[in-house]
Amino acid sequence: MSKDALALENQLCFAIYSASHAFTKFYKPLLAELDVTYPQYLVLLFLWQSPEARVTDICAALGLDTGTLSPLLKRLEKTGYIRRERSMEDERQVVVRITALGLSRKPVAEAILAEIGKAVGCTRDEAETMRESLKLLRTKLAAA
Repeated sequence: MSKDALALENQLCFAIYSASHAFTKFYKPLLAELDVTYPQYLVLLFLWQSPEARVTDICAALGLDTGTLSPLLKRLEKTGYIRRERSMEDERQVVVRITALGLSRKPVAEAILAEIGKAVGCTRDEAETMRESLKLLRTKLAAA
């Protein structure tokens, strides 16, 4: 193995890590208008697609455990964006519903998406190709 193989700048994991960090840093001031953190924003993205979901479904979609997700949901509920309640069918399950206030914030997210698009500076097709490559990478790593 050459010593260049171990160079930080040659590591795929570091490229992904640093890109993720750059995304999060770029999002921070944009999310200030919504008064949410990036993980809370991901929950809102999920709920804008599925306005009612079980906590376990949100955990699965975001790859989070309930111990991580619960505080995020608590803060989103405090802002009035969501409502949590026990399932009528199974009291062990908690159902999360987006509120009218939460739904009303969707246009802000659409503006954020436009800003991200400008910052990334690639076509939709290029972005989709990158996204699909990263999803495949995630799948392969999860299976390994």
